[in-house]
Amino acid sequence: MKLYYSPGACSLSPHIALLEAGLPYELVKVDIRAKKLENGEDYLKLNPKGQVPALGLDSGEIVTEGPVIVQMIADQASAKALAPAHGSAERYKLLEWLNFLTSEVHKSFGPMFAPTLNDEAKAFFKDRVMGKLKYVDSQLAGRDYLMGKQFTVADGYLFTMLTWGDRMKFDLSAMPNLAAYKSRVAARPQVQEAMKKEGLIQAA
Repeated sequence: MKLYYSPGACSLSPHIALLEAGLPYELVKVDIRAKKLENGEDYLKLNPKGQVPALGLDSGEIVTEGPVIVQMIADQASAKALAPAHGSAERYKLLEWLNFLTSEVHKSFGPMFAPTLNDEAKAFFKDRVMGKLKYVDSQLAGRDYLMGKQFTVADGYLFTMLTWGDRMKFDLSAMPNLAAYKSRVAARPQVQEAMKKEGLIQAA
């Protein structure tokens, strides 16, 4: 498999999932602005959406959309329990988290990366994200991870967005559950490895 990624973008989530799953993969860096691969190839020919992540399967098929990709990865390594079994109540709870993260949190983060957006508009979206994170904080009370004791692909997704919050100087001091959760996920060896491979933290 090939993971088409941009360092620190939402493609970090499936990168974490691949490492947690223990699946073999190749990293292919994408220049999102130029829509080019490192070798100069046109990324749009491969993925007309022009976004990351994209997962190239051995069959030649390209799968896009992070919440779909991470489930596909989890299902290929079911023994790792990165996603509950299909049809189970827990699987629907995972889907609920993935949908909340992509539609409520991720989409509110997006405008804050726009260089043309004024500070007032960015403050609006920051308040919106912080409100969503307060909800997440409340749900993490007494839990190690979003689904309870077990790390799942939803945790890799949430953690990715929390790293964006770091870049934007988000203050999580009023959300102790979320702050502890962030540290817990960051300490996972596979999360550390993904961040090192993407140049987000320095290798020891």
